[in-house]
Amino acid sequence: MDISRPDLKKSKRRRQFVMGAVALVVLAGAGVYVARLKPASPSVDRSTVWTDTVKRGPLLRQVRGPGTLVPREDKIRLIPAETEATVVRILVLPGAKVAPDTVIMDLVDPATQEALLDAQLQLKAAQADYLNTKAKLQSDLMTQKGGASTVSSDQKQAELQAQTDKSLYELGVISGLTYSASKGKADDLRTRNGIESERLTLNEKAILTQLAVQQTKVDQAQALLSLKQKDAGALTVRAGISGVLVDLPHQVGEHVAPGTTLAKVVQPDQLKASLKIAETQARDISIGQPAEVDTHNGVIAGKVMRIDPAVVNGTVTVDVELAGALPQGARPDLSVDGTIDLERMGDVLYVGRPAFGNENSTIQLFKLSADGKTAVRVPVKVGRASVNSLQVIEGLNVGDVVILSDMSRWDGTDKIQLD
Repeated sequence: MDISRPDLKKSKRRRQFVMGAVALVVLAGAGVYVARLKPASPSVDRSTVWTDTVKRGPLLRQVRGPGTLVPREDKIRLIPAETEATVVRILVLPGAKVAPDTVIMDLVDPATQEALLDAQLQLKAAQADYLNTKAKLQSDLMTQKGGASTVSSDQKQAELQAQTDKSLYELGVISGLTYSASKGKADDLRTRNGIESERLTLNEKAILTQLAVQQTKVDQAQALLSLKQKDAGALTVRAGISGVLVDLPHQVGEHVAPGTTLAKVVQPDQLKASLKIAETQARDISIGQPAEVDTHNGVIAGKVMRIDPAVVNGTVTVDVELAGALPQGARPDLSVDGTIDLERMGDVLYVGRPAFGNENSTIQLFKLSADGKTAVRVPVKVGRASVNSLQVIEGLNVGDVVILSDMSRWDGTDKIQLD
């Protein structure tokens, strides 16, 4: 028969309780340990990141921006309509080379032709009036000269008679009364002759004045005719300069108003680069700084010639004057890339420009370990920036290798593994 041993049963239950308590303590300790463990560093493919080594030396600060080649303002000719007219013929199409006398289009305007004819008639009338006035004045002058000549002749005759009578009076042949009469007549004719001479001189001056007035009317008519001839000549639209016709906005049959642009001619070998530079980078640009313009078929040297004071869509327009011959294919509106040299810094610490990070700020970069298998996030204080480089002030040393690629997806990680 079985003998009941309650003490053994109690001892067994005690052992189970102790073992359970120990297991709970072990599980709790393991949980706390696991909770305190840091997550494993994420792995990044080494071939997908872009790295650069920190260097020391001179740094050329530059800014870069896209742009286009545009004609220089002094090498563009916009041809306006000088009168109301209608396009009747187009002889040259955009893209064609033109010379100064090349006829681009013909216009017609009946009012201009009528005004030209009227101006021609006015000139003829003014010229006829001038000739008629001149003939009349000359005729009057001749009549006056005849009268003056008669008075002068009478005066000479009277003076001779007075001298004769004086001799006879002294000889006692004639009376004093007769001599006085001949002397008085001579004196009177002398006075009249002087008056006629003065009047003749005044009339000659008056004739010149009247002819000058008539000549002014002729000149006015001639100037009006020249203006109307110019208006009529403008109906034949010429290029005016050697170059390329780039714009012809009107078609045959269109009516144009005065001042309307009829054509645009440019000299394609006289271009400049109009660059769009970010306003944050344009503050250090000044006129005269050297620049290079890449046309994607060659690089042209140049210098800054103008900086637009206005900011449009976050950019500033900078015009670069080009030096030397243009590469083949360079033409107006060609897309280009321009680089402007700002300053050459001396002995500075610098690194390639990362994907994100502004100048004069503190940025976060991943610095590679000596074996290149891990990278640790470090704060880096940076200074002035260039197109492809960034000045390092604190946080890195010469020879350090950092990741420049976009690492924003690992913002919550301070260390990564490089595979």
